[in-house]
Amino acid sequence: MRQQDQFRIFYNHTIHPELLRMERLRRRLIRLLSGSVLLLGGMIALVFYVGEMVVILAFTIPTTLYALFLLVRVRRFVQTFKPRIMGLILEFIEGLPNMGLLKYDSQRFISQEIFRQSVLFAEEVVSYEGEDSIRGRIGEMDFELSELFVDGTSKVSGAIVPIFRGIFLHALFSEETHGSIVIWPRRRRQFVSYAIRDFTFHGGENADDEILNPAFRQLFMVYATKATHVAGILSEPIQEAIVHYSTLTGRDLFLAFKEKNIYLAVDGSGDILEPQIFRSNVRFDLVKGYLDDILLLLNIVADFDQMH
Repeated sequence: MRQQDQFRIFYNHTIHPELLRMERLRRRLIRLLSGSVLLLGGMIALVFYVGEMVVILAFTIPTTLYALFLLVRVRRFVQTFKPRIMGLILEFIEGLPNMGLLKYDSQRFISQEIFRQSVLFAEEVVSYEGEDSIRGRIGEMDFELSELFVDGTSKVSGAIVPIFRGIFLHALFSEETHGSIVIWPRRRRQFVSYAIRDFTFHGGENADDEILNPAFRQLFMVYATKATHVAGILSEPIQEAIVHYSTLTGRDLFLAFKEKNIYLAVDGSGDILEPQIFRSNVRFDLVKGYLDDILLLLNIVADFDQMH
């Protein structure tokens, strides 16, 4: 049976009933928000009609507190939805070949130290936030991925600029490898110019001539430290998998290997399983889209595990 057919059955029997329960919560939240808008609108109109400053100030505090209460209710719905539905999606993934136990934590994210060790980005970090960690094992490889929102100081203007917005993945080879390889999107050459300079300063050099896949060479720049066996780590099937992912999603992919570590950054991936408030989430295509996003990344890790 095809994987999509398997997921359709799993969705109908397991995920769909939970989505219906969450839909009832969403509709109650919408009714609360709608009633609150009408109530607050009437209060504001009354206050300005009276026009007394004392009355305006008297209404400001309770109105602000009530608005905060509504924000808390919306946030609580989001925080309830994501773990429930993501847990079910991961339950399906765990049943696929070569997949181990997976754990989801909406509050956890990959550490800034791991992000820095990747050497994929050179700017000094001034703001580092994240969410939605997925941890587990694929074959013999342990991994963790999460969303990251990283800002830094521009080396040109000194202004605060976005460094990375997307999904960052860290995995460990089951055996030791030697040397370092960094792969940057060719179209982002100017954006990563300082990262390239830092890597070459510490012994890296361009290794494009060791890449035989023409599509990969067109999309990516490859740098490696001396005596690194590039083809042994970045095999032809792995190059094809990376080209497939980049072409299919249209997203920029940054990749680094250092000893036993793999660092993978996918820019502009959007929120993992962020529910919609003003539209129903009981949709197969919505959940299937989240599954596909996760599987595309995990399949790259699986390819590394099988090749090494």
